[in-house]
Amino acid sequence: MPAEKPLHLIGKAATLSGVSPANIRFYEKEGLLAPGVRTANSYRGYSSGDIHQLRFIRLCRAMDMSLGEVRTLLNLDLAEKADCAAAHATLASHIAHVGARLAELQALQQDLQDLRARCDGTGPQCRLMQALHERAEQLPREEVKSRAHRHV
Repeated sequence: MPAEKPLHLIGKAATLSGVSPANIRFYEKEGLLAPGVRTANSYRGYSSGDIHQLRFIRLCRAMDMSLGEVRTLLNLDLAEKADCAAAHATLASHIAHVGARLAELQALQQDLQDLRARCDGTGPQCRLMQALHERAEQLPREEVKSRAHRHV
C-alpha cells in the first residue's frame, strides 16, 4: 500500500504558506484553491501541492494581481505553448494596469506636495488645513459614490 502524503491542518498550512486561515477559506470560496480534504475528524487537510498553490497565490497578490488574473494564471499549463502566450498576455495587461495606477499615485503625490507647500507649520493659521476644508466644501455629492482608490 502506498504511503499517504501528509496533510496539514489549516493553521499549519497558513504557517507554511504565509496565508492566513481566513484567506485560505476565502481562496477556496473564490475557487482559487480546491477545498481542503476533510480528515477523519472533519478538519480540512492541505497537501504540499496546496501549500505551493497558496504561496503562488500570495506571490501574485503581493504583485497586486486581481483574483481574476491569479485565476487565469492558475489555470494555465506550464507545458502548453498557448498557455505561455496567455500568461504573457495576462502579465502585459497587469503591467498596463500598474502603469495607470503609478500615474495616479504620482499625481496624488504632486497634489500632496502642493498642499504641504502652502504651509510650513509655523504660521498663526494653517493654510494647509484651510485648503483641505475648502476642497471638502467643493466636493460634489456624486463623488461619494465613486470607487475608492487603493493606496498600496
